[in-house]
Amino acid sequence: MSDKIRVLIADDHDVVREGLSRFLSIMDDIEQVGEAINGAEAVRLCDALYPDVILMDVVMPVMDGIEATRLIRQQHPNTQIVFLTSFGEEDQVQEGLSSGAAGYLLKNARVQDLAAAIRAASQGQATLSPEITRILIQSKMRAPKPNYNLKDRELEILTLMAQGMTNTQIAHKLSVSLSTVKFNISGILTKLNAESRTQAVALALQHGLVSQADD
Repeated sequence: MSDKIRVLIADDHDVVREGLSRFLSIMDDIEQVGEAINGAEAVRLCDALYPDVILMDVVMPVMDGIEATRLIRQQHPNTQIVFLTSFGEEDQVQEGLSSGAAGYLLKNARVQDLAAAIRAASQGQATLSPEITRILIQSKMRAPKPNYNLKDRELEILTLMAQGMTNTQIAHKLSVSLSTVKFNISGILTKLNAESRTQAVALALQHGLVSQADD
């Protein structure tokens, strides 16, 4: 059985799909398993192909990427979604992340950043492009900071999550057990009413709970 990360491309533009296909073809640890031209087709192909990661456009005909992501995450929770879009409007970013996506990149992302996002998503880790991170940080200035009653340890772990650390890396950094990290992350998700690590990090950045993730 192949150990490669199985990727489905969902985009309504032929040129974009062709470009992404060429990019994926040179990756030793990633393989493309299919293409979809809209969100509805992405949902159908996910049922048939069980990809590990879907590169999902946001704005598509028939069904947009956000609605498709909600359906896929409900039906196939092990399939991770990385939004790859030309648009970075605040409302769209917030809605996209709340749908359960594991990442959000703009289409001007470097190929190495896209590859890293696919690999991170396959491990359930969050990836936000610098532009998306700035949008979330700027949006916090327009709303009062809510009180989520996070403990110091939870804030510490949330900060490391925003820096892209895995649970194991956080445990090593803080010299605590892996079970302690998992327990605290569960508490963080509950208090933030977040469905994923990505959404928790997005909320934390938006409301100024943590500083911008390190480069």
